This record gives sequence, C-alpha cells and structure tokens, in this order.
Amino acid sequence: MLLFKVTDEGQLETIVELANIIWYEHFIPIIGKAQVDYMLENFQSKESITKQIQNGVIYFLMIENSKAIGYAAITLMGSELFLNKFYILSDERNKGFGRQTLSFLEEVARGQDCDKISLTVNKNNCKTIKAYQTMGFSNLGSIVLDIGEDFIMDDYKMEKKLNSLEQND
Repeated sequence: MLLFKVTDEGQLETIVELANIIWYEHFIPIIGKAQVDYMLENFQSKESITKQIQNGVIYFLMIENSKAIGYAAITLMGSELFLNKFYILSDERNKGFGRQTLSFLEEVARGQDCDKISLTVNKNNCKTIKAYQTMGFSNLGSIVLDIGEDFIMDDYKMEKKLNSLEQND
C-alpha cells in the first residue's frame, strides 16, 4: 500500500468519493442518515476539505494496486499529531492497511518532534475503538461537541504516546 499527500483536484475528488461511500456504509447505523448527510456536507465536501488543507490539515490518500482504498488527515499541534480522519473501505479492512498507515503517521509525528498521536472516535464505534486499543491507543475519556443543526459528536478522545511504541500491549 502507498500513501500520497493530497495535492491536486483529482485526489481531492477521490477523497470526497471515498468519504461518501465509507460514511454512508459505516456511520448511518451509528449516528443516523441525517447526521451523516450533515457531516459529509459540512466536513467532507470538496469545499470543506479545501479549506481544511488551506488551514494546515494534511490529507493522505491510501492506494493499493492502483485503487484508492482510504484516506487519513492530520493536524500538527505542537508536540501532538491529531489524527482528524482515518477511513478505509470496508472490503479493504482487516488487511493491515490501517496498521501500515498508522506506522507511517507515527514516523511523520516523530519527524515533527511529536510525542503522541491523538484522535476522537464515536462512543458507539466499538470495532474501531477496539482496533485503536489494539494499536496502542488509550481511552482518555468522553468529549461531547455541538457541531450545529442540533447534532453532537459524542466521542472518546484516544491517545498513543510515541515513547512507548516498542511495547506490545
């Protein structure tokens, strides 16, 4: 699997296509169609992603055998790399691509003198929470954010300290 920093319009359009496939499939059972529609329009549209990139968010496209299979987005925040987005097509999950991507992002973090990677994950996204825990993330507790239109993000904040990467928990 290869990771490419998103730098052009075609890659951006691919991210939007992936977001629509992954979000409708994965998140409707967790947060409902209305909130998925809202979040895609406000956070994963071409315009929104373009603004995010202009504000320092870095998007990566995952490619396997010439096929886009997922994407990730990060923000560097001092000594912390925040993993804003991390999504893989359902038929490409459980093949090690998530672990490969996280390993790549750990190297990015180290190269920027970050000592941890953090993220948020919906409290009802149980398989994903378990996957993050398997990859060394700890649950730091609840975060509830109003994202507008009477929708909330009811998440856990998770963190992986990079100085303990060598441990196999």
